[in-house]
Amino acid sequence: MSKQYKTVTLSDEQRIALEALCRRRKVDALVWKRARAFLLLDAGEDARTVCRILDIGPTVLTEWRFAFAGAGLSFFGLKDYSQRQGHLSVVQEQAVRAHFTAQPARNADEVCAYVLAECDQNYSTSGAAKLMRRLGFAYKKPQLLPAQADEAKQAAFIAKYEALMNGLAADEMVVFSDAVHPEHQSRPAHGWFPEGQKTALKATSGRKRLNIQGALDLETFQFTFVEGERINAQTTRQMLEKLERNNQTKTAIHVFVDNARYHHAKILQPWLDSPERRVKLHFLPAYAPHLNPIERLWGVMHKWVTHNRHYATFNQFTEAIFDFFRKTLPEKWPEFRNTVTDNFRVISLKEYKVI
Repeated sequence: MSKQYKTVTLSDEQRIALEALCRRRKVDALVWKRARAFLLLDAGEDARTVCRILDIGPTVLTEWRFAFAGAGLSFFGLKDYSQRQGHLSVVQEQAVRAHFTAQPARNADEVCAYVLAECDQNYSTSGAAKLMRRLGFAYKKPQLLPAQADEAKQAAFIAKYEALMNGLAADEMVVFSDAVHPEHQSRPAHGWFPEGQKTALKATSGRKRLNIQGALDLETFQFTFVEGERINAQTTRQMLEKLERNNQTKTAIHVFVDNARYHHAKILQPWLDSPERRVKLHFLPAYAPHLNPIERLWGVMHKWVTHNRHYATFNQFTEAIFDFFRKTLPEKWPEFRNTVTDNFRVISLKEYKVI
């Protein structure tokens, strides 16, 4: 049985058509099985394997082979591949796929314009979106990655951090520190709303913002923070002093910070170098915010407090932010710990198609 099917090969047009059929969201199960069977045979699989994968009998596969030999693509209900109004030929679809693989479309309108200019076909925006999905594209945001992140430095940091955690004494603790500047602005975000209902969020006209410098312990989710008119070496020292006051039993408090200028400020060094100092600063690699879990806490805070929320006054906004850190975080931190973690990885631009 295997030898009989080794001679089954598809033309480029047939292969492209059957691959497109198998990618469709709505396709008859039997038609999908037939298309997949011939794609597997064309790829070199023997008939016995194809029958096992698709759970069909050998006689069924024999019948399909003879029907396909006589009817071609019409055996799958694919009767017309010539260009006609509202449809693209296989060759045109291949050209569209190649073009937008090399030059990603920002929206469906760009797809419509390209198809009209190159294929002389008029597509609506919804039709263009369906075309792109059928061709294997998804509408999504690219991931924003630091352009200058150093892979070796990231790996070295992760190794150093893991060594520290593995050797951490019972009277030592580790925190991650950073500053956040929530602005008194309404932030529209996706949500579930009644279909057909016009939904709006009141905008705020002010530009006031809070300046918060905090430190988060991932073991207990203890959050230590100070607030000031601006974040500088002085607020950094205030926050570090507060860490020491709140953790009298700890002989060492390891604080991971980024490379902001105020963390390296000369006026901070005498205090840090003091013999009685229990705070020890550790610096993150440059351009690697993904290695600071507190960055994820800021995202959780915004989703919880500011997304789709309107605060008429800055005082109301301030109270909501502080309530999150003082009440919500201590009460609900088990819900957040899957998001705010030290599950670090090295980010490499080589893993991505960079646009």
